[in-house]
Amino acid sequence: MTARAAHARKSAKPGPQGEMAKAHGKLGVMIPGMGAVATTFVAGVEAIRKGYAKPIGSLTQMGTIRLGKRTDGHAPMIKKFVPLAPLNSLVFTGWDIFEDDMYTAARKARVLEKELLDRVKPFLESIQPRPAVFERRYVKKLDGPNVKKGKNKRELAEQLRADIRDFKKTSGADRLVMIWCGSTEIFLKPSRVHASLKAFEKGLLENDEDIAPSMVYAYAALSEGVPFANGAPNLTVDIRAMHELSRRNGAPICGKDYKTGQTLLKTILAPGFKARMLGLHGWFSTNILGNRDGEVLDDPEAFKTKEESKLSVLEQILQPDLYPELYGKLYHKVRINYYPPRGDNKEGWDNIDIFGWLGYPMQIKVDFLCRDSILAAPIVLDLVLFLDLAQRSSELRHMGIQEWLSFYFKSPMTAPGLYAEHDLFIQLMKLKNTLRHLRGEDLITHLGLEYYD
Repeated sequence: MTARAAHARKSAKPGPQGEMAKAHGKLGVMIPGMGAVATTFVAGVEAIRKGYAKPIGSLTQMGTIRLGKRTDGHAPMIKKFVPLAPLNSLVFTGWDIFEDDMYTAARKARVLEKELLDRVKPFLESIQPRPAVFERRYVKKLDGPNVKKGKNKRELAEQLRADIRDFKKTSGADRLVMIWCGSTEIFLKPSRVHASLKAFEKGLLENDEDIAPSMVYAYAALSEGVPFANGAPNLTVDIRAMHELSRRNGAPICGKDYKTGQTLLKTILAPGFKARMLGLHGWFSTNILGNRDGEVLDDPEAFKTKEESKLSVLEQILQPDLYPELYGKLYHKVRINYYPPRGDNKEGWDNIDIFGWLGYPMQIKVDFLCRDSILAAPIVLDLVLFLDLAQRSSELRHMGIQEWLSFYFKSPMTAPGLYAEHDLFIQLMKLKNTLRHLRGEDLITHLGLEYYD
């Protein structure tokens, strides 16, 4: 045997990593924030279940996973490779500051056409919003009547826990997942109240201002052993108190901020520039959007939260410390502009100034006329199903942060002190290798030397 052959020789295939329970019964999906993203997601799931549409954009529903060598030709559907909950098992509830049922909310969001909504109208009308935990201090551009009352944040958390138990009982759900589809809150930094579960629970009793409503939802979910995904750039579960609670109760967490339009393209383009060692002088990004998200982000404090999420991507991908001649002087600017006529059909415009061989300058212009909620809805579906899978996995459920789900987020969560991986293609490899690992399959490295012995 040659040295190369010995190096490339396959080792004995490992066995499955831990136990993974099957997806028996119903999976309850609980959604704080029944706006454009949530209604597009739920209406879409029902339309797909009824055969009216296809789950375009969903990795769990349409993606495959290669197993073994390229010459083996074995690439099953992901939903058949791992025991994901079937779409027919999903049941829904949600909270919102407005009293509209999901059909009315979807009509007002103006994402989906009336013809499609009317085909799933009875189902959407049956989903009524529960009173929300809300404080205008954290989302200054919105206000509504459907709000819980309590003497402190601990009491509000207990009301949410009661909602969770009620939903599980009345829906007949066997398992639950909570996913944040609410608004962007004002910018918060980790403080003492976030440093431990004990400090956080004391802060709930004392109505600490550093505990935002999204954190109250997360605390309630994790206290009930329910996995939680954060779809906004809010701090929420990115604090030690939530990490502690998540690991203790075996309730996986992930986040933050769905990777939909402009940032999705950055995580596609920037790795390409870096792979070819092309330099960057500047990257200017601006957005116009007119949905509720745009209205919320018209507040400078909320925009600060979003800006931090969007700005971190390029620095982590390009690694200017390692490549100072290429990226050390990069000027990166992000703007978001509220423009009501555009509605949910956001436009993201990028001007990219690059330079190549001998320093000669070039430019790239990108104008992405995207539908924000259409891009977000399949992300919500995948996160719900993968978080449920993680909780049914003995290896993953007490791990807390599910970094393998970074693929879906602008600001992926990692273990404290570990930089986030933003390269979309590395993120996808990490996700699929995690699934292979769980099922005892060989990881794919793309080395490929064995084909040439």
